[in-house]
Amino acid sequence: MKAVVQRVSRGAVRVAGETVGAIGPGMVVLLGVLAPDREEDADRLAGRTARLRIFADAEGRMNRSLLDVGGEALVVSQFTLAGDTRRGHRPSFVTAAAPGRAEDLYERYAAALGSLGIRVATGRFRAMMEVEIVGDGPVTILLDEPRGEAPESGGTPDAGAAA
Repeated sequence: MKAVVQRVSRGAVRVAGETVGAIGPGMVVLLGVLAPDREEDADRLAGRTARLRIFADAEGRMNRSLLDVGGEALVVSQFTLAGDTRRGHRPSFVTAAAPGRAEDLYERYAAALGSLGIRVATGRFRAMMEVEIVGDGPVTILLDEPRGEAPESGGTPDAGAAA
């Protein structure tokens, strides 16, 4: 799974002119699901997202998480994050999960965030969406969850989870 996380003052998603999801301060998560991704990957990535310390503390340092600040999350399915542009100029999407599987894992990720006490809004899976992102910072982080395997030992890719 890949997630592009943006700290925002607000965000919204519209489909055919109708607002289907909107949040205030928090983060917009553009989520791409790849073929080898599993339920455990969605749960782990949701935990990493919720604990990602990208919000300012009293000294102005990025030291607080979405959980710490009581922020909201807008989760938008982003199929194109699976795009591979290493050859030529047209992205290849062969590594993307099949639509049914991708939707299941997208919904699981959003539910896992919600189970942590975060108010979650979503876009509409497989719809053409207009996404409004009002960045705060700007702060943009790429989270790339290992696909179908446990994270490598020895590193601390989720140092914020223990805090």
